[in-house]
Amino acid sequence: IGNILSVSSFKGKTMETEIELKFFVSPDFSDTLRRKIAETKILQSSCRELGNTYFDTQDNWLRKHDIGLRIRRFDDVFIQTVKTSGRVVAGLHQRPEYNAEHTCNLPELILHPDDIWPEGKKVAVLQSELNAIFSTNFTREQWLVGMPDGSQIEVAFDQGKVIAGDKEDPICEVELELKSGQADSLFILARSLSDEGGMRLGNLSKAARGYRLAQNYQGDEVKFLPLVATNEEDTVEQCFVKSLEHALSHWHYHEQIYFERSSLVSLQQIGDSISFIRQILTVFGGIVPRRASAILRQELKWLDEELSWLKTADYIDDLCEDKGHALRKLDARKHLVKRLQEQKQQLPEKGEVMALLTSARYTALLLDLSRWLMAKGWQPFLDDKAREKMVRNIGHFSQKQLDRTWAELIEAFPPERKLSRQEYIDQRYRLMRNLYTGICFAAIYDIEQRNSFRMPWADLFSGIDDLLTLEPLQALVAELEEEERAQLERWIARQESSILHAMEQTRLMGIEAQPYWS
Repeated sequence: IGNILSVSSFKGKTMETEIELKFFVSPDFSDTLRRKIAETKILQSSCRELGNTYFDTQDNWLRKHDIGLRIRRFDDVFIQTVKTSGRVVAGLHQRPEYNAEHTCNLPELILHPDDIWPEGKKVAVLQSELNAIFSTNFTREQWLVGMPDGSQIEVAFDQGKVIAGDKEDPICEVELELKSGQADSLFILARSLSDEGGMRLGNLSKAARGYRLAQNYQGDEVKFLPLVATNEEDTVEQCFVKSLEHALSHWHYHEQIYFERSSLVSLQQIGDSISFIRQILTVFGGIVPRRASAILRQELKWLDEELSWLKTADYIDDLCEDKGHALRKLDARKHLVKRLQEQKQQLPEKGEVMALLTSARYTALLLDLSRWLMAKGWQPFLDDKAREKMVRNIGHFSQKQLDRTWAELIEAFPPERKLSRQEYIDQRYRLMRNLYTGICFAAIYDIEQRNSFRMPWADLFSGIDDLLTLEPLQALVAELEEEERAQLERWIARQESSILHAMEQTRLMGIEAQPYWS
């Protein structure tokens, strides 16, 4: 990610790389924002009504090629803008942007260079197929802020609506765009504006929201953490960066889902992303010194602990599913389900989670992670030997790390003896970390070999969670009368025995599996 805003001119039409941070806020954040802005060096300010129409073909050909086409109108001015494929990491948006002055609200593709359009459709054909898809109309309060290092940042506060046919969605956003100078200054200003909370980094642009509204899109599906797209040609540093960006993308994707429909499963994926980042820093810790990420690791640990209740919620949900169907053979089923639901009510509620995810500390952590990635904040801490290791091919490093995790697994799950319930539970964190190590590197190896190796260990991890699912019930045993208590104790013992038997078979399969990296 470049540190300096690059601007170049092409045939008289402006092309620039837009670098900005986007935040979702509530309308009442405006007072805080204005107070904060008043403390900065304001070079100029304005307030405008902006109307924007977005165009595409009926089958969304531009969208499929990650291109946005917009005409913006304010006063008597029309500006046609094309945004091409870019990248978004934890709210930091970077996209090439082409702007051209226009005379009306009908698109003219010849205003932009021919080579910006994807292959596969002639420009004249594309022009003939364009329709207005949706619009965004909002009031923009704008300030140009001068930073102490000389950088200039445009702060925009937008309030209005996304409109698609008869459907509307409110807009209430703050955008920080780097106009000149160092990208690091974006994060400095963002940290200052968000230090009282109330700002949430946003990965969804207004255009993305408009397409969703036009297509009546119901929201993204929860996904389990996939493998990092590491390839054989990557250096160690490239794999490190890819892994961190992968984790942050997964985190932010599921944060949006949580705000849309309060899904605990999406919140668990945020927790998995945090655990994965912590493991990435450990895996590469032999090269990147701990002091390079000391504050980040401290804050990641804090957030991990803040979300530690999620597993308990998951275990209770499993037991209570379908009115406690899993407990159907127990005479005390109704009482147990009621008590489990009472336990869940003691866990954080939606409002508390929302407060956490818009808190100053949470936003600061995401900003600091993004800033660290953008500036490659680990590099000043590397000595010559570490720098040389960072530019080596990932192959040898990955084999060394996977050999280490394999040795740890054999030590944690010795093949020569059976393990007890508690011994399995004690190794849950260690097993999770080893599975995460594989996520960094597994994509560069044979898919069948890696899957046959990883599957038993992933199943063993699920088995440990199955054992932990019984714990909320175990805590209720003492509340029951003698006969119901004995029945529940027998039921828990049978479940535990069955799970442990399956886990023993799975463990032996895992130990006998051929390592896919050797």
